[in-house]
Amino acid sequence: MTRGEAAASRGAGGEGGPEVRVPSGPEVRVPAGTAPDGAVPEAPAADPSVSAGAAATHGRGAAPPAGGSARGPGARTPSHRPDAGAERSRTVNGAAAGGADRASRSGRGAAWAELLRLPALFTVPGDALAGAAAAGVRPGPRTLLAIGSSLSLYAAGMALNDWADRAEDAAERPHRPIPSGRVRPAAALTAAGALTGAGLALAAGAGRPALAVATPLAATVWAYDLRLKHSPAGPVAMATARGLDLLLGAAAGGGTRGGTGGGTGGGAWAATRGGIKGATRIGTKRGAWGGIRAALPSAALLGSHTLAVTAVSRRETTGGSVAAPLAALATTGALARLAAHRRTRLPAGRGAAAAPGLPGPGPDGSPPRAGGLLAAALAAAYAATAARPCFHAALNPSPQLTQRAVGGGIRATIPLQAALAARSGATTTSLLVAALAPAGRMFARRAGLRKVSIT
Repeated sequence: MTRGEAAASRGAGGEGGPEVRVPSGPEVRVPAGTAPDGAVPEAPAADPSVSAGAAATHGRGAAPPAGGSARGPGARTPSHRPDAGAERSRTVNGAAAGGADRASRSGRGAAWAELLRLPALFTVPGDALAGAAAAGVRPGPRTLLAIGSSLSLYAAGMALNDWADRAEDAAERPHRPIPSGRVRPAAALTAAGALTGAGLALAAGAGRPALAVATPLAATVWAYDLRLKHSPAGPVAMATARGLDLLLGAAAGGGTRGGTGGGTGGGAWAATRGGIKGATRIGTKRGAWGGIRAALPSAALLGSHTLAVTAVSRRETTGGSVAAPLAALATTGALARLAAHRRTRLPAGRGAAAAPGLPGPGPDGSPPRAGGLLAAALAAAYAATAARPCFHAALNPSPQLTQRAVGGGIRATIPLQAALAARSGATTTSLLVAALAPAGRMFARRAGLRKVSIT
């Protein structure tokens, strides 16, 4: 019943009429501060929810309407202090944005580290160091330039490899940086070109003979990635590149004076302190290629290991090949035996007049017996690292075990390089190379990049 109906009922019934029950109306609340006798209440505080525009309708200096504030009853006086909640919100949002930027940069760095196979880069410096040891010279500034050239060309090959295989990886390895969208194909190709140029420039700084070796090395890397990888010549091309990388260290190390001669003419360049300008034409020619010829056996051994590992890696995504792991297992045994056998060296300063086959001190002056024992120990470490996963892959050629065999072959490269350096009599150099193995494992563990592939 409405209020009007209730009033009409009261008027019609009068005092003697039937009792009419009138529903109570809504409760009327008296604002706080209002006197019960109807006095004018005090002006309440302003409400901060009312916008400044509403207050402006009365003018900044205008008096509020009678009976209360322009902001209505119950309003509170607005506070001029900054909103602490808004400040906290802006701080949290800024921190979240900064964290997102850092995460994005970290993600891009991890993608490039995976693209360039950074843990595998620890297997590269040993090439130049073993080459310098085989040439019979101590590592010097030019050897460091050769190492930088090798690292650049190796990283260029990794970037170019993923660029060339981007369509295949999209189907077989979608987690890799390019098919997953973490690295753009154009960026990978640009990086490959820039790294190749840097590698050739560093080799040029190490001398003309080093550049003469680095040029076919770079050509082999590009030919392998773009043409030869999926052909029968692919493993041979990869082995050639690794052998040339060792010869690069021999060619660059030959520019250092003071080293003892190798078996076929000495690794020291016939040059003056300022370079090759003061050397005779015949002496320059003999010095330029003498170290490279002396390093050819070591390059052949290292290339054979790379050939075996590359042959296994061709089936790492599908598995099913027993022949490749068995061949790699046999190659590992033969190479371990050859690397443990110390090379003979002519005594320093005796030249051709020395008795052939007489063992002499190495480039760092280490005694023959110490170098022989170290070479044997490092050869055994090489065999243990490479043989076990190959044996497992031969028993069960699944993709997982085949990939482990490839990873073991990559890790075994470092003890083989160290054994080749010790075989040449460079004890200190061999220990330096061997130290790269735990350093590489530590880096891979911290960077979260334990799984490394060369394909």
